[in-house]
Amino acid sequence: MDFELSEEQRAIQDTARAFAREEMMPFARQWDEDEYFPVDTLRQAAALGFGGIYVGADVGGSALSRLDATLIFEELAHGCVSTAAYLSIHNMVAWMIDAYGPTELRLRFLPELCSMAQFASYCLTEPDSGSDAASLKTRAVRAKAFISGAGQSDVYLVMARTGPGGPTGISCFLVENGTPGLSFGAQEKKLGWHSQPTAMVIFEQCRVPVANRIGTEGQGFKIAMSGLDGGRLNIAACSLGGAQFCLDRTVAYMKERKQFGRRLADFQALAFRVADYATGLEAARLLLRRAATAVDKRGGDATRLAAMAKRLATDTGFDIVNGCLQLHGGYGYLRDHPIERVLRDLRVHQILEGTNEIMRLIVSRYIFGT
Repeated sequence: MDFELSEEQRAIQDTARAFAREEMMPFARQWDEDEYFPVDTLRQAAALGFGGIYVGADVGGSALSRLDATLIFEELAHGCVSTAAYLSIHNMVAWMIDAYGPTELRLRFLPELCSMAQFASYCLTEPDSGSDAASLKTRAVRAKAFISGAGQSDVYLVMARTGPGGPTGISCFLVENGTPGLSFGAQEKKLGWHSQPTAMVIFEQCRVPVANRIGTEGQGFKIAMSGLDGGRLNIAACSLGGAQFCLDRTVAYMKERKQFGRRLADFQALAFRVADYATGLEAARLLLRRAATAVDKRGGDATRLAAMAKRLATDTGFDIVNGCLQLHGGYGYLRDHPIERVLRDLRVHQILEGTNEIMRLIVSRYIFGT
């Protein structure tokens, strides 16, 4: 059991770290304030291979591992959690096309998705179907809710019902922007994730050719769940990156800030709190990397470990950022400091890619064999 990263993985990590610090971090506050979708920055990230991280090289992908992806997303989240999270969703769609799509669709869509000449959105959640994805109803006149990239993306990977109720009646389709019957609701006003658009995707007699189907008829739910294993890893990594960014800033702040004639770092109770934060981050990171290895190997415990890692990392990450804000006192609550922005961005990670209550349900079913 080797816990050390390879030389290649360290190089990947360094590349993502440098990009985050130079091309994302200086602009993240303005993106948040303006609710600006940084198209050019995303395409710069794609030029480094981050648009199709675990997509095959024959269509422009980087053909990296899930573990490599967690390293990338953790570093990118230092720069902007919201933008890194959208990139995770885009990569999830690209992987589904790569893994399940016929050759024609792979060659048609993936080169432009990997370069991010085109952007992708994942359409699973519905107004009446969130955690219970198997109950989705989308047919000809339906809508998908809370879709990241809606209105901006060029390609929408849609889970739609083509058969009877339950998971076996769901199929997966690619719907291109501009398809008659495809429209979008108003942009949602969100607590965080301001650098990526979010809206309802509406289908009104939207006809999609069977050639745009991903996988076989009725395979959609399986495709959705396998995609979510990877998505959970990436969102977990984004939570750890955001938390590490805030913890680093907090340590620096505590070394300088004085109260009662002493540095905050010299108060044992506060120092112990930071020690616990660092320990929690390391524990969550180790579980995440174990889960990523399991997903790469497609082992029988991959879904369980991905759910565990997502639950632990997103809860731990949010709690750490909340604690860092407290250690900054009133300054942490101001928009002049980035911690409040990271707090807002990380909160949704406990909800999306399956709520953390659903993560506990998945794990408990494995434990009890139900």
